[in-house]
Amino acid sequence: MMATTESGPRDLAEALGAAILDGLPAADEEQDHLAIVRRTAEAEQEVRALLRQAVGAARSAGHSWATLGAELGMSRQAAQQRFGEGAGASQPEDAEEGATCEERWLGPVTAFDELAELAIAGRLGWRSVGVGMLKHRVRRTPTQWEHRRVLWTGSRSRYEKDGWQVAAPAFPWLYLVRDTGIPAAQD
Repeated sequence: MMATTESGPRDLAEALGAAILDGLPAADEEQDHLAIVRRTAEAEQEVRALLRQAVGAARSAGHSWATLGAELGMSRQAAQQRFGEGAGASQPEDAEEGATCEERWLGPVTAFDELAELAIAGRLGWRSVGVGMLKHRVRRTPTQWEHRRVLWTGSRSRYEKDGWQVAAPAFPWLYLVRDTGIPAAQD
């Protein structure tokens, strides 16, 4: 169960509420209730995606379904059914319609070996385009790629200034890629 601390659930609820209201036009007398409902539904979808990514990251770090179930206030079986393989793991964005490209899954990999595996794949022209549980979706390109994993904090623009692109958000990580411009090595 979630522990209550000085910066606990109440602060989180206030931060989420502020994020939902941020960007809505200020009304003189009354907020647009339908806009608030829409933004809250969008926030719920994002929070569900973040939870799925957090569970995937915990699994790749070696945590058991029983431990995760206890954290989530559910049984091991319920956690595995809700978040396990085939239960809607993060999928890569689709390629442009009509585009033909070679894609495959790289894995299984863990938080301990994925960067080394991505470095090898990157030299061969494969770049990460998505993340699933214990695997990366990679796409073949004619050039070599650098891969990097960073904690998901702050603005992404600081990485973009150095030529990095976000390949996949997988809470608590951001997976970044950067094209080196060097022709891909041959298999």
